[in-house]
Amino acid sequence: MRTGMRRAAFGVVAMALVGAFGLTSCADPARTDTVAAGSAPAETEVTEAAGPVDAMGTAGPTATPSGRPSAKPTVAPSKPPGTKAAAPADNLASRLRTIPASTRQVVVVHSDGFGTSVASLETFEKTGGVWRPKFGVMNARIGSKGFSDNHVEGVATTPTGVYSFGSTMYGVSPDPGLKYAYHRLVADDWWNENPDTPGYNSFFHGADPGGFSEALWQEVPQYNYFAVINYNIPVRTATPARGSGIFLHVAGSGATAGCVSLTQANLLRVLEWLDPAAAPRIVLAPRANLGRY
Repeated sequence: MRTGMRRAAFGVVAMALVGAFGLTSCADPARTDTVAAGSAPAETEVTEAAGPVDAMGTAGPTATPSGRPSAKPTVAPSKPPGTKAAAPADNLASRLRTIPASTRQVVVVHSDGFGTSVASLETFEKTGGVWRPKFGVMNARIGSKGFSDNHVEGVATTPTGVYSFGSTMYGVSPDPGLKYAYHRLVADDWWNENPDTPGYNSFFHGADPGGFSEALWQEVPQYNYFAVINYNIPVRTATPARGSGIFLHVAGSGATAGCVSLTQANLLRVLEWLDPAAAPRIVLAPRANLGRY
């Protein structure tokens, strides 16, 4: 989201706007805008309900040859030696309640509170109906102003909620072998961050859409590879605009302007693992607020 590089022709205008509004980029996220983090109900864009829980029945008493009920219920056949029933896992993913029943991969990004840009990222996959960790805990960075329940355009917060990933992943570098469709960035590939245009908060190839739109092909190393987090997609009309360009991308030198960042090595592990057939979701919130989801 909003990295600092712009074309030379755009630079003069951008610098003027930066001076007027305190707006900066993902590579340089310091901002003067303020927002009350945690001041509104958390947003979730998940519309499917969680699946039902199966109940186990118990066997009742059976009749003896004389017609009288037996003193004890029948005993189920014992399991083969060495087999155990899968125990429910107790982890962050197992406690989530708003994840679609079809989802088999989930990424959880959490922090110690609303006011920090330092976060952790954890990955989980569902096998045999049980959520299990996939990779170890990864260090992550989020917006310089931390999480917010009320993210808006131009403020360096990371929106809380549950989101899907965009159907296409992008990068300046060649496709590393992802399961998602991949577009290698070329000159004039932009992310439209101008709320006054019809294509706001979407990929665009052509002339600069204006505003603080990002010249994606110029942003390295942050955009060597990235996934789109479907925040405000489709766009909901609001004043001020609800924000755009929330990505999972390669880390820069510190906090972001709202995106989630990882080291390139860890990012590639996550992106190569994500599978659209598993309907993955990403959960963004302070750790104490994950119970919302």
